[in-house]
Amino acid sequence: MATAVVTGARSGIGRAIAARLLQMGYRVVGISRSVTCRDLAHPDFEALPCDLSDFAQTNLTCTQLQERYNDITLFVNAAGFGRFEPHEELTPALIVQMVALNLTAPMLLCNALLRPLKRSGGAIINITSIEATRHSKFAALYSATKAGLRAFGMSLFEELRKSGVAVVTINPDMTDTPFFDALRFGPDGGALLAEDIADALESILNLRSGAVVTELTIRSQRFGIVKKSPS
Repeated sequence: MATAVVTGARSGIGRAIAARLLQMGYRVVGISRSVTCRDLAHPDFEALPCDLSDFAQTNLTCTQLQERYNDITLFVNAAGFGRFEPHEELTPALIVQMVALNLTAPMLLCNALLRPLKRSGGAIINITSIEATRHSKFAALYSATKAGLRAFGMSLFEELRKSGVAVVTINPDMTDTPFFDALRFGPDGGALLAEDIADALESILNLRSGAVVTELTIRSQRFGIVKKSPS
């Protein structure tokens, strides 16, 4: 049975992707801060707890993946978070945490998983954001991390073309997930659903061997943004 590693499997896009891969017959190793991932009770699902914003924990998880699994065919990086404030109002700790989770951890995990992915001729799929492709007010830090991940994936594709490993970058528009729970705004109808991203991933994986979608930007036809009332 092929093994897929999915970060951010606790909720949102990561959970939707993990659930879809289980339906497709993968064994899924879900990485998240929680010990278990609710709604994914399945005999082929294994939760691997890790705070990917912590270098020591991420490094340990990389070692665990290398030691436990020799049949990894897919790595999906879906973990991430954002804060959208004037840059001078962000704390140094938050800046370091966001860079670590959104950019450094995916690079470390790719570094650890490339050899088994090369053996299997597998795929790496990075879930970035529409903000990786544009420049929005109050999004300098978040956009920088996601644009960095996008550039990393595009360059890695060129590096790995002859190895048979596909590298795909997916840039979702605003998606209705718990991502917005800690923010001052959220979607007001018309946003993408996490299942839309899972649908796109399944279509990409079903392409014939040798054909690769290197980048896909998924936009909602129409949506609104609503500011939340102060609590």
